[in-house]
This record gives sequence, C-alpha cells and structure tokens, in this order.
Amino acid sequence: MDRKGIIILVISFVLLILWFPLVNKLFPPIPAPVNTNTVTQVQGTNAAPVLSEDTSQPGTSPTPTPSGTTTPAVAAALPEGPAQTEVLENDMVSLLITSRGGGIEHADLKDHALITRCGEDNLDPTNRMILNLDAPLPILTLLGGPELQGDMSYALRREGDMVLAEKQLPTGLRITKAFRLASNYVIEASVRFENTTNTTLALPPRQWVTGTATPLDPRDKGMYVGVYWYNGEKEQHVDSGWFANRFLGCFPGTPRELYQMPGVVEWTAVHNQFFTLATIPDSPADQVLAVATNLPPPSAAQIQADSKVIRQPKGFVASMLYPATNLVAGGTMEQSFVLYAGPKEYNTLARLGARMNNNLDYIMGFRGFFGFFAKVLLLSMNGLANLGLPYGLAIIVITIIIKTLFWPLTAASTRSMKRMSALQPQMKALQEKYKDDPVKMNRKLMEFMKEHKVSPLGGCLPMLLQIPVFFGFYKMILSATELRGAQFLWACDLSQPDTLFMIPGLNFPFNPLPLIMGATMLWQARLTPISPGMDPAQQKIMKYMPLMFLVILYNFSAGLTLYWTMQNILTIIQTKLTRAKDGAAATAAPAGPTQPQPAPNRPRGPKGGRKRK
Repeated sequence: MDRKGIIILVISFVLLILWFPLVNKLFPPIPAPVNTNTVTQVQGTNAAPVLSEDTSQPGTSPTPTPSGTTTPAVAAALPEGPAQTEVLENDMVSLLITSRGGGIEHADLKDHALITRCGEDNLDPTNRMILNLDAPLPILTLLGGPELQGDMSYALRREGDMVLAEKQLPTGLRITKAFRLASNYVIEASVRFENTTNTTLALPPRQWVTGTATPLDPRDKGMYVGVYWYNGEKEQHVDSGWFANRFLGCFPGTPRELYQMPGVVEWTAVHNQFFTLATIPDSPADQVLAVATNLPPPSAAQIQADSKVIRQPKGFVASMLYPATNLVAGGTMEQSFVLYAGPKEYNTLARLGARMNNNLDYIMGFRGFFGFFAKVLLLSMNGLANLGLPYGLAIIVITIIIKTLFWPLTAASTRSMKRMSALQPQMKALQEKYKDDPVKMNRKLMEFMKEHKVSPLGGCLPMLLQIPVFFGFYKMILSATELRGAQFLWACDLSQPDTLFMIPGLNFPFNPLPLIMGATMLWQARLTPISPGMDPAQQKIMKYMPLMFLVILYNFSAGLTLYWTMQNILTIIQTKLTRAKDGAAATAAPAGPTQPQPAPNRPRGPKGGRKRK
C-alpha cells in the first residue's frame, strides 16, 4: 500500500475511535429535565400515565393522551425522615424492607461482586452487587392516588419468616403486604386489601412499581440497561437506545421520558447486562409503564478517584397497571407476586419459567436465529465448567470443537481458492476477450469454472456458515454472568477487557488479548489466498482490514477476544497443514505414462543400406 493509502487508513481509524466524542461535541444532547422525588401515576380507567415532574421547565411535554380519556397526574413523594427497616436474608441474597412505600428498598446479592479486581476479596460486603440501589421507589410500591397511597408510610413487623408492611387509610381501606424469601433468589409477596367500612369502596387503578433498571457499576454507560415485559406469546423490550431517541442511532434527538404499552402483561423485568429484577403477578396486568429517571450522581470523591465514572447515570422505573375496581363492605381482595432478584443465569430462569409456565428465560435475549446458537454455546460452556474446566479453557475447548466441525469445509474452501488463483490468467483472458459483452462474459466465466470444477462461492461459504456461530458467541458472552470474575492467564474478569495497566500520559488501557488477536488476523490474512477477480485496491484493503477489527474490538470482553484469537490460531494451523498436505501429495504423485521415443537416425550406405564400417 502506498503512502497515501496508509494515511487515509490511519485517518479512518482515528475518526472511527473519535466518532462518538466528536458527535457529542458538535451536537450536544438536549439535557433531560431534572427529576423531583415524585412518581408517575394514573387515575381513571385507561388513563395515560404522565410524568409528574415540574412541567414549568422548558423541554418537557406530556405523553399524548388517547381520545376520550383524562390524564390527571398526582404527585406522590416518599415520606421524609428516618425509615423503619427489616431485613430478610438467606445464603445468597439480603432484602431490605422499608416503611417508606412499604416495599423492598434493595436486594443485596452476597455471592456477586460489584467490581471484580485481581488479587482482592471481590465478595467483600462493601463490594457487592445491589439491585434497585438508589432507585426512586422501592419494589412493590403501590401508587394510584390518595385512596391507595395515603402518606406512603407503612408500619413494619415480623411474623415468623415473613415481614409484614401494614397501612390503615382514612377511607377505611387496610393494606397488608407480606414478604418472604422462598429459595435462592426467589421472593414471594402477597398483598391483602380489606374494606373495614360498611360501604363499598371504589378503588382507583393500581400501579405496582416492579423495580428500577440501574447500571451495572459506576462506569457503566447503560447500553444494556432496559425493561422486558411478556404478553403471553412474546417478549417486548425497551432500552436506553429507545429512550435516547438518537437520529440514525448517532445524532442526538429529543430524549423520550415515558414508555407505555397496553396489553396483557404476565411479567416485567428490569435488567442491566448481567442481573435482573423480575416480577410475576398471579393475574396479568393491563398495561406496562417505563419511566426514565436520573439516578444520584457520583460524589466528588468518586470522580476524583475514578475519572471514568458516569457523571449522570440513568435508570428506568417499571410499573404494571391494573384497572379500577370496587371492594364491597367488609370484603377483602388479595394479590400475590413472585419476584426474582439475581443474576441472568439461563438454567435458573428457565427452571423458574417452566415451573410457572411463563418463559421467564426470555430475559436472556436468546430469541431469534442467533439466540439459538447463543443458548447452545452457553449450555456447552457451562457443561464443560461443571466438569471442572475453568471458563477460559472451556471457551478454548468450544472453539476447537467448532473448528473441528468446520474443518473439512474450510479445507475444501482453501483448495478451491487456490485452484481459482491458478486459473486466474485464463479468467482474465476471457474477461478481456468479452469485455464488450458483459452477459456473454459472465456466461463464459461460469462455463469455464464449471469445466474446471471450481466455484466463486468456495471461499465465502465457510465464512458465511460461521457467522451465526460468531454472533451467537458474541450474544452469549454479552449476557453470561458466569464469566464475571472468571480468571484466565492475566485476565481477571473474562466479561471485561483484559486491561493490564493504563498507558502513562495517554490514559489509555493496554489490553494484550486484542493486540494478539489483531496480530493473528494479519498473519491469517497473509496466508489466505487472494480471491480471484478482486481489484488490487480491494486486496490491499482486505489485507489491512484486521486493523479495523482491532479498533472495534479493543475494549470488548476478554472472553470474546479469547474466542476470536483462538479461532485465528486454529485457522492458521489448518491453512499450513492443508498447504503442506497438498504439497506432499503433488510431490508424491506418480509420473504420467512415457511416450515411445523414435529410434535415432543412423547413417545409411548406398541404396539405403547400412553404411559399413
């Protein structure tokens, strides 16, 4: 490649790295309005929820209202002052029940670290993963106006293995919530409504807060934070991209603040990359609601200690909405919930979903074509880990198995491309001969390739067949919580980049695995036969294409770069073995049959006789 091409390539890579910072600098996003300590609520049948923020601020607008409905918003703040709390815990999770809202303030996962570090006690109590942390509302907060909320304060008491949150409203309605840890990460909750008067009580629509999707850690930009809900047939998903509402996915637009969808709601789940909070009611809700909210920003000390913490983290509060109902004098009404607060472990979610017949494992995102491969790869990796292999070695073994399955096809592809390269002069001659008639030229080329038993797809087919496996691997590693904290060689966490240190003066991470991956890709590109018919400029671009992948994958998880690096090494080995085998076969091939040679001419004597000595 000449100097101009190298300069263009370098500039392209630099722009690729700086693209998002430049876009944010040139087109700064519209700042979202600052949330108050209020919540979204509805009143009236089928009323559309409205953000109960200070609408006097510029840039806010209410959600469009369906025709013929009303949308009164009721601001409801949690009570100030100290709260009464109770703790429910087992070996895996600790729940903090609060009197403010009478719900679960957060769930502390005892066997999962917030941040994984080499050579440290990652399960220290100060470094645990806490779900719903700093959320504006506790899980199973009940909203719906003064008739259901009152002052949002409950009285807590213990009763056996349960914690009860009780409230008596001035209208005569008594609400009792009961929380109990069932097993592992499963929580059972029930709510009892009792009419203590001698008249019928009209209960407004009930809005159950099912949790807040929060980032994984202080550095998490929230790309994998979102809300799932299931309507009995398929899952729906809304994430940070939908709320950001960027034009073409890059250019800032007007952020969305509210997601509302009517329909059957069998469960909802808030999640980040590796953990989820799922709420399964005993009876389906009528609507699902998700509201964007600003979480508490990091302190000055946190920013000073780590410059990469997100200055304004975002969360999404999910709710399920039920219609208004009447409660007769002296009558009672009960509703129960099953909650899951823990890691996104496929086997655990699948078992719970099978028991309740609700496909809870859809939270993993393993639906669709690539999701099938992701599920198979995850089950295979966990199966090897159960046999005692570390997860890093399990990834290597899976890569070897995949490469072995594709070995015959890849070897045939290599031979086909080699034959195509050998036939290139004849094909060039045909192209030159029929250059004025493209249709005839293509027909002659196809006849020529058919005659010599080669195919233009021979080099592409193995790659096309391996694309689903790669994307399945990528999808699996993105959500495999099993890789968090899994060590391999110098990598302390296979779910994160394998950063050894920050380069002094540049504040840039040094990640060895992507560098090794890029080197093996360059080596592989040099060994791969050039595709016939490719323009010389395209050949140079393909030769240096690995550098672009290096830039894209530099900060990806070590598990993914380990897979790709191992795949490259195996491909290099196969290419060399195939070449050596073909060379040996050509050398050992028997010589063809010899043609009879004519007798040498001898001088003859007179009259054609032999000349005598």
